[in-house]
Amino acid sequence: MSHLLYESDARCAGYSLIAGIDEAGRGPLAGPVIAAAVILPENAELKGVQDSKKMTPRAREQAFFLIEERAISFSIGVVGPSEIDQINILQATLKAMKQAVLYLDPQPDFLLIDGTGHVELPIQQRCIVRGDQQSLSISAASVVAKVYRDRMMCSYHELYPQYGFSSNKGYGTRRHLAAITRYGPCSIHRFTFRGVVS
Repeated sequence: MSHLLYESDARCAGYSLIAGIDEAGRGPLAGPVIAAAVILPENAELKGVQDSKKMTPRAREQAFFLIEERAISFSIGVVGPSEIDQINILQATLKAMKQAVLYLDPQPDFLLIDGTGHVELPIQQRCIVRGDQQSLSISAASVVAKVYRDRMMCSYHELYPQYGFSSNKGYGTRRHLAAITRYGPCSIHRFTFRGVVS
């Protein structure tokens, strides 16, 4: 199956600016949820770009620069941990996706979204389960979101080195959970997530 099949279907239906949307950071105990939106040119070639979870950190960084070079437009939406606690992670993810789309220039006329959640915008859209494995635009968005979030978590590590954010990226590893027990949570922890507050 072509990784541009969904993009081709949308172009055949008359759409031209097709954005892939994906997120990073739904599961961690700390840090923001990040969404990315990427508009690729027709017949784009992005060698090595795939579902970011299947790529090494070095491969993702290389892919990020390739996407930056080849994309018509890409953007980021960020929702922080305190807002995640207020509105829940699903709503925070959809809000980050909406932000990412609104920051695109030019604006897309069709959205390909990883997962099952529609974005509250008057733009035609299609949700694709495991879309990051099937659509190049969504794969590109998954890479951008993951790289951007990983960089943010490495910056947070400088502020809070005791939690090991540079290695765990906020996920609930044994070392991270032990640090929460020893030091208590910090300002970027998600207090509504199990494991942060006992």
